Amino acid sequence: MSHSAAELLKASLEKYNKIANYAISSYSFISLPTIELLSYSENAIYLVRDSVSSEKYILRVNRPGYHTKPEIESELYWLNAIDELSVINVSLPFLGDNSEFIQAIKLGNDKYYCTLFTFLEGHAPDEDNESKLISQFENLGNITAQLHVMSENHSRRFDMITRLSWNVETILGEKPKWGRWQDGLAITPERAERFQKVAETIKNRLDRFGKEANQFGLIHADLRLANLIVEHDQIKVIDFDDCGFGWYLFDLAASLSFIEHKKYVPDLIQSWLKGYRKIRYLSKEEENEIPTFIMLRRLQLISWIGNRENETTQKMGGEFTIKTDSLAEKYLEKYIY
Repeated sequence: MSHSAAELLKASLEKYNKIANYAISSYSFISLPTIELLSYSENAIYLVRDSVSSEKYILRVNRPGYHTKPEIESELYWLNAIDELSVINVSLPFLGDNSEFIQAIKLGNDKYYCTLFTFLEGHAPDEDNESKLISQFENLGNITAQLHVMSENHSRRFDMITRLSWNVETILGEKPKWGRWQDGLAITPERAERFQKVAETIKNRLDRFGKEANQFGLIHADLRLANLIVEHDQIKVIDFDDCGFGWYLFDLAASLSFIEHKKYVPDLIQSWLKGYRKIRYLSKEEENEIPTFIMLRRLQLISWIGNRENETTQKMGGEFTIKTDSLAEKYLEKYIY
């Protein structure tokens, strides 16, 4: 990271720390709270401790301008619905002293939306433990299917909420939510030409695939390993910040985020499908389109890495784009050449 980028990151984190300290004062049921930054990615996430009871909480400080208040309220509405309608373990929001789930704090010209959540014990799956991860993906497929059944069965209830639609336009269009893949790191003219063919193929195939009610609905949209908490053999789901309306199979693609190029991915997919089909039907036609959703997500991640400055993007860098070459070639060989 350049010196100027490091300074900007430091200044940004200092601002988030100030906001977090303001926000936590809105929860008087926490005695002598202490805060500790856990991660800074799309938002700043803090571990909060009650100094008297030792109870732990999670405080999220949203990046200004990323979501509107109604969008965040819709996310929290879905979380509470999941808790009401299923046995899936999710992190739930707390009401502040003002009887609101969201605390709006203004600093300068920016407004920050802050939410306190329950803390879930456990750890993220280990991408280097292949056999364990394959086993966990069967459980993840089962949980994902439960979410999709809920979305489909309660579509009228959820259609009224305010969330982004994750489609070709919002991911690969002219003004995508996470930025353009063309502005990603290590995009050479040759690579841009290859990825453009991939993007066009994705668009054509998904236009034919369609958005029927059994294919497209309210999804988590970011079920990557960092957003899963494992305790014993139970998988808990966190970070619904990017939930929205999208293809159900996009949830599988998102669960493979940053590891799409790993050799064990086909085994993860088969394990996921085994768990998924125990709960919900998935046709062979849909299964055949999984590579399309994986490439859609991969290009989205290239966009994200190229348009963000945080720990994850620093770690991935241009190498992530370079490693996409072989995936792109295999995809084009399967569907074009």
